[in-house]
Parts: sequence; structure tokens; C-alpha cells
Amino acid sequence: MIPNRSSEPSDGYTPDEALVLQVARGNEAAFEQLYDRFAPQVFGLVSRLLSDEGHKEEVTQKIFVDAWQHAASFDPRRTTALTWLLTIAHRCAVDQIHSTSQRPEPDLIIDARTPQESDHRLEDGAVFQNEGERMTTALRQLTKAQREAIQLAYFGGLTHCEIAEHLQIPVDTVQSGIRDGMKKLRDLMGVA
Repeated sequence: MIPNRSSEPSDGYTPDEALVLQVARGNEAAFEQLYDRFAPQVFGLVSRLLSDEGHKEEVTQKIFVDAWQHAASFDPRRTTALTWLLTIAHRCAVDQIHSTSQRPEPDLIIDARTPQESDHRLEDGAVFQNEGERMTTALRQLTKAQREAIQLAYFGGLTHCEIAEHLQIPVDTVQSGIRDGMKKLRDLMGVA
């Protein structure tokens, strides 16, 4: 663990949050500790999303490069270090999936679609973006504990036991937090 120094931004933060804040200040030792601490969870999520072993390692490396480059964007008032890293991991893994997906040649896409089909795709994209914004707004209305548990379970792929260990709370508290949070999300989103 990196010792607390008055020049380091660790006052009032968990050790994990302090690590990310130190990384944001360019502390390479903190970055090494961050990697050692979270690489297994990040690689675990990437492994659930990608099948190619080479891509798993490449994406995991990219995630930590992104974390180094964007550590200043981390806000410990909004999320935990693990949730922040797993969000980066999810985005990078999805980007990898999209970049390696087989796509038809651009000429075939243009020739194959009618104007009506193109319009529907644009409408679908707008609907998807609107739903994403509604979900983000709804998530912000949950308690911090509910939001973190849901993010770790659904975006991070962690089990209830792993979430309990990470958040240092009992498993039954995690289970009830996820259950109550999901109920509130359904109500906020108007889903039966």
C-alpha cells in the first residue's frame, strides 16, 4: 500500500479510491498497485465478453492504458475504483467485439438497404440513445449502495459474494440492495 502523505489526495477516501487519485497525479507506483489490485477482475470481465485469448490480453492492456490516461476523470463521489475500471473494461471489450465483427462491404450495405430501412435504423438508434439516457437518469436516483451493487453485478459480472467482499458488506445486504434497486429502476423506467 502506498503510504498516506499530506501531498497525496487520499484523505477521506478508500485505499482503492486513493490509488486512482494518485494515478491521476502521475504516480507510477500507484498505477502498478492499481494494476495488481484489479487486473484479475478486469481480465475476468473481459474473458466473459471475448473468446479470443489474444484479444483478451490486448484489451486488458488497453483498459489499463485508458485508466492511466483518464484517471483524472475518476470521481470518487460518483463511483468506486472497481466500478470505474469495469466500466472502462466493458466499453473496451464491446469496442473490440464491434471492431472484429464481420461486416459486409460498404457498397453492399448501401445497395442492400432501401431508404425506409435506413430511416428505421436511424430511428432505432435514436430510441436506443434515449433509453440509455433514461437509464442513466434512473440509476442516479438509486442509493449509492444500490447503484454500485447493480453496476458490479450487471456490468462487472461479479457474483453477490464478490460484490459483498468488494463493498465490505454482508451478502444479504447486496442481495436486497440489488432486488430493491432493480424494483426502483423498473418503476422509474415504467417497466412492468
